[in-house]
Amino acid sequence: MLLLPLTHTLSQAQFNTTHHLLKSTSARSAARFRRQLSLPLSPGSDYTLSFNLGHQAQPITLYMDTGSDLVWFPCAPFKCILCEGKPNEPNASSPPNITRSVAVSCKSLACSAAHNLASSSDLCAMARCPLESIETSECGNFKCPPFYYAYGDGSLIARLYRDSLALSSLSLRNFTFGCAHTALAEPTGVAGFGRGLLSLPAQLATLSPHLGNRFSYCLVSHSFDSERVRKPSPLILGRYEEKEKEKISGGGMVEFVYTPMLENPKHPYFYIVSLTGISVGKRTIPAPEMLRRVNHRGDGGVVVDSGTTFTMLPEGFYNSVVNEFDSRVGRVNQRARKIEEKTGLAPCYYLNAVAEVPVVTLRFGGGNSSVVLPRKNYFYEFLDGSDETKGKRRVGCLMLMNGGDEGELSGGPGATLGNYQQQGFEVVYDLEEKRVGFAKRHCASLWERLNRDKN
Repeated sequence: MLLLPLTHTLSQAQFNTTHHLLKSTSARSAARFRRQLSLPLSPGSDYTLSFNLGHQAQPITLYMDTGSDLVWFPCAPFKCILCEGKPNEPNASSPPNITRSVAVSCKSLACSAAHNLASSSDLCAMARCPLESIETSECGNFKCPPFYYAYGDGSLIARLYRDSLALSSLSLRNFTFGCAHTALAEPTGVAGFGRGLLSLPAQLATLSPHLGNRFSYCLVSHSFDSERVRKPSPLILGRYEEKEKEKISGGGMVEFVYTPMLENPKHPYFYIVSLTGISVGKRTIPAPEMLRRVNHRGDGGVVVDSGTTFTMLPEGFYNSVVNEFDSRVGRVNQRARKIEEKTGLAPCYYLNAVAEVPVVTLRFGGGNSSVVLPRKNYFYEFLDGSDETKGKRRVGCLMLMNGGDEGELSGGPGATLGNYQQQGFEVVYDLEEKRVGFAKRHCASLWERLNRDKN
């Protein structure tokens, strides 16, 4: 087992108001979801991890992203186009110099993977290997050509290199990564944890299958509180003792609830699962067919995503869930339409002294795979003082979002399970058994316990 800290980017961010914070976060979730249909997700920008490369003294900090299958970062000299106003991580202001790293050959499987499975003959021809050498398979000394990689809201051109990678106490030799000298609106690199040959877990699995074939994270519940958001969230590579059943403070045992991964022919790097419904209180709203399975075109299913903040649902299903929620909460609490405009979230309410909010349960495919969300994972409460005539008022907003019309969601997943709804759960990606699991945890305590056991 290897334990690494994930750091929330909000721990360094500054926001003027709660409205500004929520508006920014909801807009980013919507943009990432709506642009995922034909491209990898826009890089997840909530959680980062750091490692050391080769002889670099300075750690490299990247976004940890289960929606991407490539590890890349800016390299010197680095030019970023349209990067004004983007978070400027240390790599972008002082990108590493990789003069000692080894360029990947045009004949390698890694080169083919970076070029959408193009043949080595084509790639070696692009690398200007002579024809007679291509025919006799003697192009090993020719470098893999630069490749273009596009996200929903940016892109980059990179070359593949190999070097040693230090993750905590583990050293990975011949680790393959993308080195970008030019990027459009992408000043920070990404550690891709998706399903793909070049992802970090896949490369780790070739060295240590027990570490690479299973990983999990446990995101500390923060509710945007500045103190809690600074606490590290554990990223666990491999299996730790008593993983399936862990004693918790109440003396009981916690078990994982598993749901099978679905294969997606168009987006093979996504972790996609089936959602059969969402319960609001005792009433279950059945999910549309597109969220239950993936068709041959790659449409449908739900992406379990570390890089999107809020859960996105197709419009019809979202409206049904909201209507049921509103019929209970809206009966006794006034709708806060102005707050909805300012935050990008809905419905929002001015709350009475004791606000009763129905329990929300996610019902996944694969037997009795239900996950009961804690109230703070789907209903955000804060004090609003924007109306000076009425003083500060307590407000609550539902933290699920409208992903748009079902008919426009063709070409990709139908919904995204965001990291805000994953807080306080250990989410395990079991690549051997091809399943995703959820177990309720106190993540800050889990970090402390695993750190203590490690030392």
